Amino acid sequence: MTIVALMQVTQALPLLGGLTPQQFMKRHWQKKPLLVRGAVPGLQPLLSRGELFALSGQEDVESRLVAQAAGKWSFRRGPFQRRALPPLSRPGWTLLVQGVDLHDDRAHELLSRFCFVPQARVDDLMISYASDGGGVGPHFDSYDVFLLQAQGRRRWRIGRQKDLTLRDDLPLKVLANFEPEEEYILEPGDMLYLPPLYAHDGVAQGECQTYSIGFRSPGRGELARELLQRLSEDAAELAGESLYRDPSQEATASPGAIPAQLQVFAREALLAALKDPSAQDRALGEYLTEPKASVWFEGGTAGGSAREVVLDRRTRMMYDARHVFVNGESYRASGRDAALMRALADRRSLGAGELARASEGARSLLQSWCEAGWAHATKERQ
Repeated sequence: MTIVALMQVTQALPLLGGLTPQQFMKRHWQKKPLLVRGAVPGLQPLLSRGELFALSGQEDVESRLVAQAAGKWSFRRGPFQRRALPPLSRPGWTLLVQGVDLHDDRAHELLSRFCFVPQARVDDLMISYASDGGGVGPHFDSYDVFLLQAQGRRRWRIGRQKDLTLRDDLPLKVLANFEPEEEYILEPGDMLYLPPLYAHDGVAQGECQTYSIGFRSPGRGELARELLQRLSEDAAELAGESLYRDPSQEATASPGAIPAQLQVFAREALLAALKDPSAQDRALGEYLTEPKASVWFEGGTAGGSAREVVLDRRTRMMYDARHVFVNGESYRASGRDAALMRALADRRSLGAGELARASEGARSLLQSWCEAGWAHATKERQ
């Protein structure tokens, strides 16, 4: 299990080329690329080739296979049995395995090194395995990404692309008119950060593994849809149960026309359901911590008399001024218990001393999370 220590945002990090997280966020985040040589010195692949191939064969793992031969591209979605993958000697193919941090503690721990970015923005760690010449073509992402080389070498060409037109003859989102401005060859431990919409094309030079740390960037429409859906569950309580009344309604010669008074009543009902900022904040926190559809938890043991409680690597936990959110559920929190839960969300673990200060209600809640498999308890030594 991974224990994430609170990062000092003013501490210079090799991961960021000697920049502090504070400096990186101010100078580069969503602004300009950053190349870091030796970001993770001595980095070796976290998963062997065999382990990665086996992971791509699981039903609950999102995987894709991209291949290029004789100028033609092909694209398939997994899961993949080993015999369905091309031979290692064949050049020009790439296996993409999404959300590896959800399935492997080592990947989860590597992802935790980027905790200087709010968890609400963190998406996952994807592993790209490629044979010689493998890649997915010149493209752009709508989100920030760190590209960390773990095995072999990959040549990256990048550019500030104004023309985002995509080729319409391919099963992939490949830029039609890629115009690279810079070129780098990354070796194990090197890392390249790219802000959103920065065009890039990576081609493997020999057998290659690249880790992509990606971030969530929900669109306004998506966010509005999700929040409205969640608020609708409490709409009657938020808007009230008063019935529409129209004692002054006159006889009408246009019965198909919707009465203006009813339109006003409907608008007022909607505004009433949306006027509580706390309800909107609660809906947002529940949405941001909702596990991915493929995630499931195995029931665990109770956390009573625990020496330590650690969140499961698949658990998403966040908080705001009034609430604590865990895996799509929300809880009101205040006082000492709120501080305790916020510490758990930030560090993903609580020690014996902190657990001893928790109220009976907080300990009961933590115990229920352990029983659900959302957290794991290490028992006191006898």
